[in-house]
Amino acid sequence: MATTYYSEDHEWIEVDGDIATIGITEHAAVQLGDIVFVELKEEGDEFAKGDDIGVIESVKAASEIYAPVDCEVVEANEELEGNPAMINESPESGAWIYKVKLSDPSQLDDLMDADAYKALIG
Repeated sequence: MATTYYSEDHEWIEVDGDIATIGITEHAAVQLGDIVFVELKEEGDEFAKGDDIGVIESVKAASEIYAPVDCEVVEANEELEGNPAMINESPESGAWIYKVKLSDPSQLDDLMDADAYKALIG
């Protein structure tokens, strides 16, 4: 059974075993406005918690995506390169950004559950 966590940088991470799916929250997508470009990293790239793992550009601003945990990219959602607006349409379901392999699952304890994230964004 998958469990979803949230970062203070507005990424969500859904964990199923040692593989997780990462995206940005609906709150972040609304704040960015119309998303026009997504820069993705390559399969096999490894990141430490807090590293820049991509860039999202909208009509309002560019925003970095941060790794919520230490991880290795196993798949990038290449559909986003041709249709970045998918993130505005379904930020917390179909428009995932990466599937990653967790390097240190204990770091999930530092993230928030849905209730704590809702409290953060008010």
